[in-house]
Amino acid sequence: MGCTREEIIRIVRDEDVKFIRMQFVDIFGAIKNVAVMASQLDSALDDQVMIDGSSIRGFAEINDSDLYLHPDLDSFTIYPWRPSRGKVARLLCDVRYADGTPFAGDPRGVLRRVQKRAARLGYTMEIGPECEFFLFQTDDRGIPTTETIDEAGYFDLGPLDQGEATRREVCLNLEEMGFTVESSHHEMAPGQHEIDFQYQEALRAADDLTTFRLTVKTIARRNGLHATFMPKPIAGESGSGLHMNISLAKEGKNAFYDPDGPHGLSKEALSFIAGILSHIDALTAVTNPLVNSYKRLVPGLSAPCYKAWSASNRSALIRIPAVKGDRVRIELRSPDPACNPYLAFAVCMAAGLEGIEKGLTPPEEIGEDLYAMSAGERAERSIGSLPETLGRAIEALRKDSFVMEVLGDHVSAAYLSGKETEWEDYCRQVSQWERDQYLIQY
Repeated sequence: MGCTREEIIRIVRDEDVKFIRMQFVDIFGAIKNVAVMASQLDSALDDQVMIDGSSIRGFAEINDSDLYLHPDLDSFTIYPWRPSRGKVARLLCDVRYADGTPFAGDPRGVLRRVQKRAARLGYTMEIGPECEFFLFQTDDRGIPTTETIDEAGYFDLGPLDQGEATRREVCLNLEEMGFTVESSHHEMAPGQHEIDFQYQEALRAADDLTTFRLTVKTIARRNGLHATFMPKPIAGESGSGLHMNISLAKEGKNAFYDPDGPHGLSKEALSFIAGILSHIDALTAVTNPLVNSYKRLVPGLSAPCYKAWSASNRSALIRIPAVKGDRVRIELRSPDPACNPYLAFAVCMAAGLEGIEKGLTPPEEIGEDLYAMSAGERAERSIGSLPETLGRAIEALRKDSFVMEVLGDHVSAAYLSGKETEWEDYCRQVSQWERDQYLIQY
């Protein structure tokens, strides 16, 4: 990480790199790329790689579709799982119009705008994602199943943890690409895993999360497995979350830390929490983007579904981890790994920053187990619930002018259109559960 143009050219020559993948993501978080040969590297570094935006869902109209890839030189890395001869490298790219101005539909650009907002307030945004995923067997044709020979549980190790070798290989490949992997372990459900990497500036964290998902899927497939970041692949088991550990830095110090504040939290941290809670329904449409996401946000299986904050209480939406000194942070526990990390980080950070700007105060801290409280008890303490479906989250997003503005006109319109279509398609389906329940009885 951190290369100059000259260093990239030298590495490509000396390491026998033959292909450079110019990568970007669409509005819904899917990785896209244009592969260029090493002989075309100079042109690629001069922003000469053009894409047809009209062919990418939510990007551009056919009459204004010529877009260009602007590589982020700091993102250059060689994929370690590719052949030792004729290696493959990648550059993450911003998307721009022909005149060099940022393309309004680029998710990376959405996060960059929030970065600039934070900088104007004197802050640097920092995020440490904790990403969970499942490893499943494939059948004789290589088609993914939901079967696993893994019988392990939380923090178990081999031989119960049959995915340990793949998880270890993922970590080693990530380290070769410059990641700092802090920990990895088996999660609660059979076949479920988590890998945590370095806490860092928000844009780089989003870049790394995108690369992480590609790496996990690639290594799993090489080992005859299927990796999925689907939030809830198995009914009755814990789903996969993307816990966001968030803080702000100011003048090199943690702006969330105050040794005299509750749980070591500063006024800025409390206002940041209040800002997220004030927009959480709309945020959920971005942080939990699938119909399936809402099968995870149910009581009793580790995922939060009630709007509350607390120290160390894992049933709360926002938790304050029990860390010492200036490592204090907040942990947003509702997002899942199917989200577009650029958009999810952008809207969450922007909501928190608005809370600081307005000096908002969060509701009372909830120390009790929220799952054990009755509906009446929660109502008495004004503890609301997250949206129960993608449809309700979309409706909340449409009504939240602040979050819509953060996304921008182009992204918000395309995102809402895509998600409304997804929700409508789902509502028209007839499931096996319905046939089992009703076909004979009625």
